[in-house]
Amino acid sequence: MSIEENKCVMIIDSTLPLGLIANTSAILGITLGHKLNSIIGEDLIDASQTKHLGITNIPIPILNGSTTTIHEVLEKIKNNNWNDLVIVDFSNTAQTCKDYQIYKEKVKSIPSAMFQYLGIGLYGSSRKINKLTGNMPLLR
Repeated sequence: MSIEENKCVMIIDSTLPLGLIANTSAILGITLGHKLNSIIGEDLIDASQTKHLGITNIPIPILNGSTTTIHEVLEKIKNNNWNDLVIVDFSNTAQTCKDYQIYKEKVKSIPSAMFQYLGIGLYGSSRKINKLTGNMPLLR
């Protein structure tokens, strides 16, 4: 599937403090960029011969959500068996761990339904992403 047929969005819990909203979107963006090299454009050189590293070459709307909304979206993905979507999640479990090893151990002991998601990033078929998020407003 070509990049033009795909879409990328983030759904962030809008009740979070501004700093956590920024942190959540940064973490989701870093992970999406790492997992999806195709969404990062090439490095550019400006008229002064200064290099600018490639940034995302697609829009990534940040949508207004909640922990409940995020769980509902994840449940719809699971119920429709849309395993081809790339899903990156960030939870309070991850946010409170200062060490990745501790995070890994905590994740093993928590059922999916018990995660308190701060945000998720989704990438895949525009049709599927629109079905999941088409009525969600932008986070403002």
